[in-house]
Amino acid sequence: MNLTDKVAIVTGASSGIGAEFARMLTQKQAYVYGFARRVDRMDKLKEEIGDRFVSVFCDVRDEKSVESAVNEVVKRSGRIDVLINNAGLGKYGPVDKLSIEDWDVQIETNLRGVFLCTRAVVPIMKEQNAATGFGGHIINIASIAGLIGNPTLFAYNASKFGVRGFSEAVMKEVRDHGIKVTCIYPGSIETEFSSMSGSAAPAHAMTPSDIGETVLHVLETRDNYLISEVVMRPLRPKG
Repeated sequence: MNLTDKVAIVTGASSGIGAEFARMLTQKQAYVYGFARRVDRMDKLKEEIGDRFVSVFCDVRDEKSVESAVNEVVKRSGRIDVLINNAGLGKYGPVDKLSIEDWDVQIETNLRGVFLCTRAVVPIMKEQNAATGFGGHIINIASIAGLIGNPTLFAYNASKFGVRGFSEAVMKEVRDHGIKVTCIYPGSIETEFSSMSGSAAPAHAMTPSDIGETVLHVLETRDNYLISEVVMRPLRPKG
């Protein structure tokens, strides 16, 4: 896909790799709609990267909020070429101690949010495919934790294993409609995730730009083939 003037949605765009995706996509001359609850942070990001970025309030856990946000994008731009389902969080805790609230917020954000956003954009991409022969590209940001279980991170594991299964199933469902689905499994990244999840920051993590460059590569592949999964790891995680 040539990203010039394409329309992309990035969820969780207020910080971390979501903000980096927005920066890198606008540098490629795409129009980016950032979805997040922290609109103030996205407004500061807009000051940094310019008018090709638009901040839109969206709680990906809420069906009406997602529908409203996606409708705003279509109303303003008339199409959606890229969806990057990036919003997510993790919380550590023993299985007999983690609160129901901490379980629910991870499943609702990391998995339900991916479903709601995908559900909202697929009909639009199907119409685009009928008109042009190519519908669009959905990228789901999972995690190495969607491939390997981790003690005390079971809720996050469950959500990201779910994203893996969802991505594979939907990829097979929509590929004949000219819609690509790719699932990315990053290892440790230098973001706010560690402090928010209550874990120690990794010593040799990848950077948000490492993930962003890979996502751009996947998006810029020719329309006739699909990269369905990418696993990314730090080369020397322990130094």
